[in-house]
Amino acid sequence: MNTVFKALSDPTRRRVLQLLRGGPMSAGDLAEQFAVSKPTMSAHFAVLREADLVHVEKAGKSLIYHLKLSVLEDALLGFADTLGIAAAPPSPAAPQAARKPS
Repeated sequence: MNTVFKALSDPTRRRVLQLLRGGPMSAGDLAEQFAVSKPTMSAHFAVLREADLVHVEKAGKSLIYHLKLSVLEDALLGFADTLGIAAAPPSPAAPQAARKPS
């Protein structure tokens, strides 16, 4: 859980995760979104991989990043549990409106 929160502590890494919510992206496409050097982006990607927040696959010479949302959800639920905050149960389906006779 600590590695997840370390990864989330940086606004650049949070933005990378937001971008990946739209679908997988190459390292190059992600890096183009930021005004930082390639080595700096590589370091950010390494932190995200270490926290297991992203999955990387190689496609030719490109690295394609995928968001692993389940890891983030697990970390947030674990954090809430540590604080004694119970997850809200799913809301019951809204009752159907009574049908008017025809």
